[in-house]
Amino acid sequence: MNRALNCAQQAAADGEVPVGALVVRDGVVLAEAGNRPIAGTDPTAHAEINALRAASLAVGNYRLPGSTLYVTLEPCMMCVGAIVHARVETLVFAAREPKAGAVVSAAALLDSTFLNHRVNVIEGPCAAESAELMSAFFANRRSARAQKDAK
Repeated sequence: MNRALNCAQQAAADGEVPVGALVVRDGVVLAEAGNRPIAGTDPTAHAEINALRAASLAVGNYRLPGSTLYVTLEPCMMCVGAIVHARVETLVFAAREPKAGAVVSAAALLDSTFLNHRVNVIEGPCAAESAELMSAFFANRRSARAQKDAK
């Protein structure tokens, strides 16, 4: 999860919402990525999607059985769909996302009976660090906006 946090910190440094992700299989990191929707002008360029795309390219298959996706923030519904389609075995996420989290917060999509793949879920490693990174990012953004508005 520390590597995912590093990706999230880099995303924040690039002006993106600080979310980082990595895909691991058999103890090997297949890919790691941060959020890039702003830089990539791509609403689907969430950290999870970027990491899954890179991992799929690395192994030459859009299916990633036996893999674990580590992410610093609870995935949204788009990312949950990608996780299922990629056949990720285990999702490990740090902090909950109360507004749009689609694993345990706003929805529990991975518990849906209509899904044809089950994903193991582990919640909480580095949750405090991830939440603090997110809080600091948005506090800085609000401060910058207030300073701009004051001029």
